[in-house]
Amino acid sequence: MAYLTDRKRVAGLGAAGAGTEHHWHQTLLSAALVVLVPLFLFTFGAILGAPYEEVVAYYSRPWPALIALLTLTVGWVHFAKGVQVLIEDYVSGIARKVAIIATTCLSYAAALACVYALARLALQ
Repeated sequence: MAYLTDRKRVAGLGAAGAGTEHHWHQTLLSAALVVLVPLFLFTFGAILGAPYEEVVAYYSRPWPALIALLTLTVGWVHFAKGVQVLIEDYVSGIARKVAIIATTCLSYAAALACVYALARLALQ
């Protein structure tokens, strides 16, 4: 803590200036997933194994589609932030930056693919 200025000590910012904010984002995402995952399992389990036409009709309703959309997007954002912490802890140099950019792009691309798939399913 010898390298922190008085302002940073008061604001709670460390050397990078974003650790507290990152921790809060992870905490909020975790709390959201604690609620969303059981709801998703409940809604997804109700239609598991049904024919395609029933699945399309089921996800055309707003509630199951919204639960699935929120669970998948929040899950992928939580994954991106968690992997970023792992990479920051165990990878150094330019490989760290490349790995963080690659996993972040991969995570958001997967989230976008989930949104697209659900939109196609819900709007048929």
